[in-house]
Amino acid sequence: MRLKNPIRSSGTAALEQRIADLEADVAELRRHHLRLAEIADLVQELLIPLADRDEARTQAAIERFNESL
Repeated sequence: MRLKNPIRSSGTAALEQRIADLEADVAELRRHHLRLAEIADLVQELLIPLADRDEARTQAAIERFNESL
């Protein structure tokens, strides 16, 4: 976000850049956390059918995961 004041110090510009960098880092972390949650869901979906020896549900969970890649 840029300030509209035409008189800015280099410190202000550096802070604006730092904020932009931090916002990008947060967005990347959110993507990683979402992917981790998806993988955790997949593991759960796989463990239950594997414990029940349900091959069809296991295969369906693997296919859903492969489609999400």
